[in-house]
Amino acid sequence: MSGSSLDQHFGIDSSLLPISRVLDEIPLGVAVLDHSRNIVFINRALVSLTGFDCSESYGIPCSYILRCNHCFHGCPVKQLSRENRSVTSESNIINRSRTKIPVRVTSSLLVDEDENSFGFIETFEDIRVLESECAKVDRVLKLDDMIGRSPQIQRIFQMLPVIAQTDSSVLITGQTGTGKDMLAEAIHKASVRAKGPFVKVNCGALPETLLESELFGHQKGAFTGAYENRLGRFRLAHNGTLLLTEIGDLPLALQVKLLSFLDDKVVYPLGSSKGVHVDVRIIAATNRNLEEMAQEGRFRRDLLFRLNVIRLELPPLSDRKEDISTLLDHFFRMMSLRFKSRAKSFSPEARDILLTFRYPGNVRELRNIVEYSVNVCEGDTIEVGHLPAYLIESADTEEIDVEFDDETGDDSEPVAVFKLDYPNWRAAEKKMIFEAMIKAKGSRTRAAAILGWGRSTLWRKMKRLGIE
Repeated sequence: MSGSSLDQHFGIDSSLLPISRVLDEIPLGVAVLDHSRNIVFINRALVSLTGFDCSESYGIPCSYILRCNHCFHGCPVKQLSRENRSVTSESNIINRSRTKIPVRVTSSLLVDEDENSFGFIETFEDIRVLESECAKVDRVLKLDDMIGRSPQIQRIFQMLPVIAQTDSSVLITGQTGTGKDMLAEAIHKASVRAKGPFVKVNCGALPETLLESELFGHQKGAFTGAYENRLGRFRLAHNGTLLLTEIGDLPLALQVKLLSFLDDKVVYPLGSSKGVHVDVRIIAATNRNLEEMAQEGRFRRDLLFRLNVIRLELPPLSDRKEDISTLLDHFFRMMSLRFKSRAKSFSPEARDILLTFRYPGNVRELRNIVEYSVNVCEGDTIEVGHLPAYLIESADTEEIDVEFDDETGDDSEPVAVFKLDYPNWRAAEKKMIFEAMIKAKGSRTRAAAILGWGRSTLWRKMKRLGIE
């Protein structure tokens, strides 16, 4: 349809400037629709976006040209009325080349001077650039499935792209639950081996005889029960990455075979004298102190040197408290979607407990706590009662000694000296309020003054801590 035809279709006086020329200069995709949602005109930007010419789109239902998500579920044009003349939403369109393009759509009602509607106009903003920019920002905080804001995690994130491009062995150390396996997989996905297999073996999960067969494979008849040939994890990981978790549990005899493989990249299946060349990158992970084990003779020092080419240490969650809030929100969103939970947030009291807990099980424990809470909660807010019982007990039963030093040499209020055997600010605060209330003989105003708080602050904290 030509520009003049567009003006004629709606009875627009185009003697000064055809409306189509104006729409063609807009950098956003524009579609003009009639009452039946058939296309009357699409501008040059939308032609470029969809791949369909204006002439072949004329008179065609917009859903056939735009192929938008909303065309099938919640068409925004259907929501328009005189009271609600404009709707903005985000969706995807499928262009002529079958490429999915994320767009921001604004749908508006067209009305004349007498407030009579005569069609619709929609604008389409390509937000691929915005999404790619957001991805660049998020990359600083998120790497694959790993998330963190702490300097320790940021340092690892910055190093990983360089590490991923090498084929050197990597040793990942850290406490149980810190995310060693996830970091290993992130290295694999960022490497040139990403299209190859990522194979994981737990060196502490099997007895030595079975573990050797699991790693290196065996020939038929190599031992009782070997009824067929088995490739082994090394050969299954060919052209990819092999993750050996709990490497500290690897028996000494197999440590020798692993060292031999690292030297010549050849595996020898059980029952065979013929070696097989395998192209595999080795990543090892452990929560043990391999240096101490090497000194005690429980781990080969030469193998440690070969594995320790690149070393990454994941700190415990208690050492990177700034990550707890980020991880908490991430796991909450993930679990809420997975289990279709009604929960929208944590209560301030529940969140306070979660932010101050030490997490001896690290990130894995935090994830499990959130999963439990989301499943237990049936309302909109996760309360303290929805948290695992041991969290509440630990908050209330921490061993805290409170002494009051009266030897200040003046008439000032006694100074509270806290000896925290296990840091927990919630429990300390509770004890502090009790002591202040005793000294103030039940007067909240005086207790607040002793604590250096406003009365409303004391009331709010007492309510949060469940102090009546």
